[in-house]
Amino acid sequence: MTDSEARPRLREPRQRVSPRARLMWATSAGLEAVVLVAVLAVVGPITDWLPIPGWLVALVGVLAAAYVVVMPLWRYRVHRWEVTDTAVYTQTGWWVRERRIAPMSRIQTVDHAEGAIARLFGLATVTVTTASAAGALEIVGLDRGRALELVDQLAVQADTVPGDAT
Repeated sequence: MTDSEARPRLREPRQRVSPRARLMWATSAGLEAVVLVAVLAVVGPITDWLPIPGWLVALVGVLAAAYVVVMPLWRYRVHRWEVTDTAVYTQTGWWVRERRIAPMSRIQTVDHAEGAIARLFGLATVTVTTASAAGALEIVGLDRGRALELVDQLAVQADTVPGDAT
C-alpha cells in the first residue's frame, strides 16, 4: 500500500444532519430577522439613531423573509458528516462550501452542546477539536441521542488510535 492510499481522502461525507435542523436554522434566522426589522422600524426612528424610510425597512423585511426560507433548505442540502475507522469528515457552508477531515489520531477533545433553540427541536452540536490551526470541526443539527452516541463513539475510537493528537 502506498502512502497516498493510506491517507484518508477529502470527499463528500455520507450522513446528513437531522431534517429538524432546517426548522432550527429557520427559527434562529427568523428571530434575528425580527430583531433587525424591529430595530430599523421602531428603535431607529424613535431615538433618531437610524432614521430610514419605510420602504427600505419593508425591503429589508422581504429580504430577511427570503433568507429565512432559502437558507435552511440550502444548508440542509450541503451540511453532511461521516465517521470512519480513520477519520471524521464534515462538509458545511452557505455561500462557501468547506470540506474538512480530522484523522482519529489528531482528535484532542469531543464536545456536545445544546443551545436553547436546538433543545426546542431535540438537536445538538458535536464539536471535534484537533491540533489543526483551522480550528474545530462542528457537526450542527444532529438528533440529541445520535449526538450523544457520536461523542461516546469518537472518544473511544480516538483513544484506541495510536498517535499523540498534536
